[in-house]
Amino acid sequence: MTCFKDDSKKLFEQFLKLTPVLFFVTLTSACVQGDSGNKLNSTAETEALKSLVSFQPAAIKANVLFAVPVWETTPAEISASVDSAIAKADKKLDAIAALDSDAITFENSIAALDDAFYEVLNISDRIDVIRESHQDKAMRDKALEVSKKIQTWYVAAGFREDVYKTVAAYEDTRPELEGEDGMLLKETIRDYRRNGMALPKHKRDQLQKLKTDLNNMGLEFATNITDAKATVEFTAGDLAGLPEDFLNNKELKTEKGSYNIKANVTWQYLAVMQDATNEETRKKLVTVRSNRAKEKNIPLFINMLKTRAQIAELLGYDNWADYRIEPKMAKSAKTAFDFATRLVEGLEPKFQAEMALLQKLKAEETANPDAEIKLWDMRYYKNKLKKTRYQVDTEKLKVYFELDNVLSGMFDIFEEIFRLNIEAIEPGYKWVDDLRLYAVTDAETGEPLGLIYMDLFPRENKYGHFAQFGVTTGKLLSSGEYQRPVVALICNFPPATEDKPSLLKHSDVETLFHEFGHALHSVLTQTRYASFSGTSVPRDFVEAPSQMLENWIWDKSVLDRFAVDYRDPGKKIPADTLGKMEQARLATIGTWYRRQLSFGMLDLKLHMSTNGKDFENFVDVSNEIMTDVYLEPPNSTAFVASFGHLGGGYDAGYYGYAWAEAISADMASVFEKSTGGLMDKDVGMRLREEIYAKGGSREIDDSITAFLGRERSLQPFFEYIGLDSE
Repeated sequence: MTCFKDDSKKLFEQFLKLTPVLFFVTLTSACVQGDSGNKLNSTAETEALKSLVSFQPAAIKANVLFAVPVWETTPAEISASVDSAIAKADKKLDAIAALDSDAITFENSIAALDDAFYEVLNISDRIDVIRESHQDKAMRDKALEVSKKIQTWYVAAGFREDVYKTVAAYEDTRPELEGEDGMLLKETIRDYRRNGMALPKHKRDQLQKLKTDLNNMGLEFATNITDAKATVEFTAGDLAGLPEDFLNNKELKTEKGSYNIKANVTWQYLAVMQDATNEETRKKLVTVRSNRAKEKNIPLFINMLKTRAQIAELLGYDNWADYRIEPKMAKSAKTAFDFATRLVEGLEPKFQAEMALLQKLKAEETANPDAEIKLWDMRYYKNKLKKTRYQVDTEKLKVYFELDNVLSGMFDIFEEIFRLNIEAIEPGYKWVDDLRLYAVTDAETGEPLGLIYMDLFPRENKYGHFAQFGVTTGKLLSSGEYQRPVVALICNFPPATEDKPSLLKHSDVETLFHEFGHALHSVLTQTRYASFSGTSVPRDFVEAPSQMLENWIWDKSVLDRFAVDYRDPGKKIPADTLGKMEQARLATIGTWYRRQLSFGMLDLKLHMSTNGKDFENFVDVSNEIMTDVYLEPPNSTAFVASFGHLGGGYDAGYYGYAWAEAISADMASVFEKSTGGLMDKDVGMRLREEIYAKGGSREIDDSITAFLGRERSLQPFFEYIGLDSE
């Protein structure tokens, strides 16, 4: 499952922070921040500044700020930047608190809060990138240390009674506000209520301590996963079935001829799980991966569950899930759980049919008619089904998806649909040598819109999945200039080998389109306030615009733009091959969704409970739900201990992937039914203007309806997953 990592999503959720920065979660950057002690003085950095100069006339004309962030390069600089940002924010909060009641206006109270937290938001995001991707351990350690400091400050700032009194005094004037201003007031008051400001002082003090503890635990939970090493040594025989380019990868080979496979590195793990013919190899690898953060995160997560339940009780909610889901589209845990349950039940016939099909493959291969499909068999036999029944060999198809060709083709597609220009520029400061940076501008006006970093390949101590991290949040500044956003895609695609470039599987291409969709959602924002910028939308919607873009890589006319054999560019994917790939997708989509729904339901179950025994036994509770809805995990494993979503941000929210998928399919149907199909520019601009640009600045249902031109429907989703009707 791809990831969205952006806790800057709601500025007031960040400052009234109830959960830590999370897994699908966050990045970094202030605009160009004056003197932070990080001077750009290398040749590469000078070239980067020169390359950005070419965008400045258009930036001046559009009255926008368009620049790379100034990155901290030493632990001392990290500390100095954080201290400076917090001091400036405190000064702005003091000014709000000191307002006389008769002098309070929207601009100097509600809007001023958005300003007050902005610099801390950006430095917090930048520190998250350093923590998740920097190659220097001292930098990562310092980033973790100051992240805890920032989160403690956020909690304390959210409990400032003097600031709240100013906000409440403005609300008492019953102002008649419309549009984004009205939305900001509404959500500010809501978030203060959700932060317990109506509680007696002794309960607020208790709540503040609980939140601070929870934030720190969440940071540790995520760091433990990133730091967990899970290397398994295999012989060549153990890895029978793996393709030559994998087995010839020098990164994996040891001096004695064996192979060190990193279960925590997604592309290595998936390759083995899909192609290793030895069942014991697959079982061993999934077992190691499932236990990689077990020792540290089991006791830690028990405390997190207990703390979350205490917070919910103090705030008057039945449980943590109800608290977390209130501001989302689902509104309540029951609605979310019922949605997941209906899908599980609706998929039951298809799920059982698919399982029977996979069992038959295993029975034939093992000559054991009673062979059972186990968790570690799923990817392998799904891949075998593609090869045998549908003649789809994902390894052989990789020649059509050379990374640079895919990137170039993806850029061309989205340039056309959304009327953009996407250009590679010199990044300047690099936290890794192969870092890339792209400038996004409006094709018609030349207006600079945003910058997108790409850190594409795995390495030691790097965040091990795929996610968009926010870097600089878009916002209209008090100067009247608009700060254009900066984001980063942190990925782990297969690197090039000595004799081959980086070659992606079709599923990798799907992941890239998905994550780039998050980036577009961020950089195309036009909202006034950081609180609503880009992806600052309800978490059970945020995946929909990105999930929708996955449809593009299933269309032959779209793929022909870039999917060519890198050895012979005249060769493209045959139409019948793509058709068989689609048939193979539908053939196992029931098991895919049941797996996702098992994650969503165990997440909800844990956070709907107030039973201390459930918390102490959360591994057993999770494994039981996984077994009932999908398949039984290996004995004595605790995959939830490395389930990063649960650490913060997506807690009680994983159901949102399926929820958003239903909306995504509905949105994609608008393109599919249009005159220009998936490349329809008018529909593309409507998506850009009604969804991407608006962010969270209005009710999300209004944005969806504005794009669809009608009310929402579940029918396209049921068609997408191969079911006849609702």
